[in-house]
Amino acid sequence: MQPIARRTRTRTRAYLALAALAIALASAGQARAAALKLVVQPILPAKQTRQVYGTLAAYLTRATGQPIELVTAQNFLTYWETMKRSRYDLVLDAAHFTDFRDERLGYHVLAKIPDTVSYSLVTANDNLLFGPDELLAKRVATLSPPSLGAVRLAEMFPHPLRQPILVRVTNSVQAIRLLQQGKVEAAMVPTPLLNEYNNLNVVTTTAPVPHIALSAGPRVDARTRESIRRALVNADKTPRGRHMLQVLKFPKFVAADNAIYKGYAHLLKGMWGY
Repeated sequence: MQPIARRTRTRTRAYLALAALAIALASAGQARAAALKLVVQPILPAKQTRQVYGTLAAYLTRATGQPIELVTAQNFLTYWETMKRSRYDLVLDAAHFTDFRDERLGYHVLAKIPDTVSYSLVTANDNLLFGPDELLAKRVATLSPPSLGAVRLAEMFPHPLRQPILVRVTNSVQAIRLLQQGKVEAAMVPTPLLNEYNNLNVVTTTAPVPHIALSAGPRVDARTRESIRRALVNADKTPRGRHMLQVLKFPKFVAADNAIYKGYAHLLKGMWGY
């Protein structure tokens, strides 16, 4: 009887070990599945977005202990449709989208880049224009609606019969490239992007809005939100954080809340799906 008892105990231990292994593997799988999805508004090509903002995802993963995965959007139309279904957990985005997610989807603003940001209508250096009206029936490269650039460009041409010819691009770098190649007469791009170019003429610059913010969706619990907020706000105080900011070309992050962006969702009125 003793050998049988020993064999029974051995089998029991083996079953328990297998059960423990199964639980561990399941937990690991759940941890991988629980990675938060971080997306950035698609003003840059997807490859460049991954190169730059992958640093942000890696920094937040290390700082918070929460797996954070960077995902990219092909263009603003797919980004807009996916955003409305709350598919993103963390979003680094412009003022009008940030306020929209607060109003409709229950997102929480955690931190922002200091100050404000604007868009500029630019031409090649040898094509001096004095106002947007000179671009009637001319080709203008712009991100697709409902990007902030497209919204601001539409405000410049309120008359339905007095419009430029819009050339839709998937990112702002492409818009400037078309301008430099002479394929369009003007381009609408984020003003900070002009720091990388010295051969453009600024026709006009839009009214500023609060700079981009990182907001968290309803699936992100309060403890994780606070951990992310602290990691961002304190980034300029650590070597890893300073490296991340340097790659992103941001001075720092500051704490922010939904109230800062209140009212900017009205810029989306008239846009399909608003």
